[in-house]
Amino acid sequence: MSATFGGRSGRQGRLSQWLRGRRPKETADDGGREALLLAAARAGLPLAPAAHPAPGYRCSCDRVGCPTPARHPVSFAWQTQSTTDRAQIERWVRHQPQANFITATGMTHDVLDVPLRAGREALERLLGSGVEVGPVAESDDGRMLFFTLTRGTPEDEDEWWPCELDCHPETMDEHPGLRWHCRGSYVLVPPARLPGDDQRVHWTRGPEHPLPDPLSLLETLTDACARYAGAEHQATVWPLRH
Repeated sequence: MSATFGGRSGRQGRLSQWLRGRRPKETADDGGREALLLAAARAGLPLAPAAHPAPGYRCSCDRVGCPTPARHPVSFAWQTQSTTDRAQIERWVRHQPQANFITATGMTHDVLDVPLRAGREALERLLGSGVEVGPVAESDDGRMLFFTLTRGTPEDEDEWWPCELDCHPETMDEHPGLRWHCRGSYVLVPPARLPGDDQRVHWTRGPEHPLPDPLSLLETLTDACARYAGAEHQATVWPLRH
């Protein structure tokens, strides 16, 4: 990320430098991994074990042609298995030392998942405006995850309102811009490893930050995603015009 966005400097540039320097130090040792996962659980993020990378850009699940290598739960019962119980998470971490972990969304929290460039711009704008931003993670495959309070599930299930931005695991590719992970979805929780050379999911802002209302972030995120999509489109059609 450059020190400025769109030629901006001064305060915005200083915010960019602050963001680069504030990434929590995530150690590779088991103790550091366990501490980070327990911190996520203390923040109310329910966790469950997930697959991890295997040699040759493969997935530990050994499914031929796994569509989401190292990014999916190991159990089909991940929604009921997900927990914030410290003792259970400690057992998982110690007995499955290579496992990634997912956090099930729509229980206590949602995740607004955006392209990395758009997310960085939005985060800078939100912090510069004094908006309360909660935990934020970056994925080295080009996404940024904003953790928020869940919009909830009413007692009357018929009143639960769907949204075209809702992202379920099987519909990830349908929402290349903003994805709203809510009930029935999940994301990898840091620290997590992805296929490739030192590809990871890591915290930009740790889980010690309170979860905000998603609507307080949504306008800024959608605006940044729209500009990102416009820039991508312009870059695609530019060679055709010249």
